[in-house]
Amino acid sequence: MLDMVLIRQQPKKVQETADRKGIALSVERILRLDGRKRELQKETESYRRERNERSEQIRQRILSATKSELLAERNAVKRLNAQLAEAEAELGEVVRELNALLLLVPNLVSSDTPTGQSDADNVVIRQAGKPPVFAYPLRDHVELGESLGLIDIPRGVKAAGTRSYYLTGIGALLHRAVQQLAIDLLLARGFTLMEVPLLARPEAMTGTGFFPLGADQVYRIPDEDKCLVGTSEAPLVAFYSGEVIDVARPIRLAAASTCFRSEIGSAGRDVRGLYRVHQFAKVEQVVLCEADDALSEQCHAEITANAEELLRRLELPYRVVSVCIGDMSQKTYKQYDIETWMPSREAYGETHSSSNLGEFQARRANIRYRDKKGKLRYCHTLNNTAVATPRILIPLLENHQNEDGSVNLPRALQPYMNGLTAIHPKDAGRGRN
Repeated sequence: MLDMVLIRQQPKKVQETADRKGIALSVERILRLDGRKRELQKETESYRRERNERSEQIRQRILSATKSELLAERNAVKRLNAQLAEAEAELGEVVRELNALLLLVPNLVSSDTPTGQSDADNVVIRQAGKPPVFAYPLRDHVELGESLGLIDIPRGVKAAGTRSYYLTGIGALLHRAVQQLAIDLLLARGFTLMEVPLLARPEAMTGTGFFPLGADQVYRIPDEDKCLVGTSEAPLVAFYSGEVIDVARPIRLAAASTCFRSEIGSAGRDVRGLYRVHQFAKVEQVVLCEADDALSEQCHAEITANAEELLRRLELPYRVVSVCIGDMSQKTYKQYDIETWMPSREAYGETHSSSNLGEFQARRANIRYRDKKGKLRYCHTLNNTAVATPRILIPLLENHQNEDGSVNLPRALQPYMNGLTAIHPKDAGRGRN
């Protein structure tokens, strides 16, 4: 949410940002409602003041005034009450419409955010590692997963419908191993690990910026007014909602959680395998810090570096791209995506997203701190995916495959896999009965 003062001062910039982010919004309508709201607030204050003054006059003159004079005063108070009620009713309607529109207003973007309309316009800023060249026929992650007994998609579909899967035996161990590797990396860098609710109230989703524009991606729990979270970012930020907190040192939080997304609007996209599924797991980084642009820029670089370090430990080629305004979400001020090389796609695929939200999210969630002068200010918030699985299994299996169908395990993962250095076809079914 943006400060209304900023919207009044920079309406053209706010409208342009909404247009470029693809958000249907009339800033002109917001300004008209805001103006009418302020007019009505003055009117209601005037009516209350005059009513109270006349009521006091009646009380003081009740013994000295004539009946006709008292009746005239009482009738005047009745008229004022009617006018007040009418103005308050209109004010309530205006405030409701204004607040609904303010929830659609996008965050402004950083000066170095690329212009563009889609991910095709994102700008590569650095690249690490070289995509492998295979001298033998390439297997994709589904072929590898099935032949090695790691993945069972047909039974997943049988049990839960499209975009569902089972990870079996060593596949399930691998899924948990990459999460634990990410957790240990973040713990070593000062993050506090949290176990978070997977259910959230709509107010928490609105406060963290996932509603109303992202509501179609969320699974609802009928009759309970709750929903399944699509990322632990929501409950991590909501942990401090409505509070005044101490951010003398940035608060660094991490959570490993199951996540759910309906993937509405993605029909026909990435339908094969594990790239786009309804249920997955993420290790998320969330940072809350003072409203200092240089500090939040530093924190943004840090959380991005954490994700890059994870990919280096997984020995995977990747690149970092600066996300253009047209590919950004409503709440994002600045964003980097990390894309990992996926041989079967012959392309880099997004595996991580790293965002600086400025004070936009904290303003919605009402998370504040006291600055050095004792003034209450909204925090800056940031978030980043340390790892998302099973999507990360796509490059992990495909980049490390061998001609015989086996898959080497990166050295950093081996301690989490009971010392296993590679997965062979003979291992199919290990870890399950």
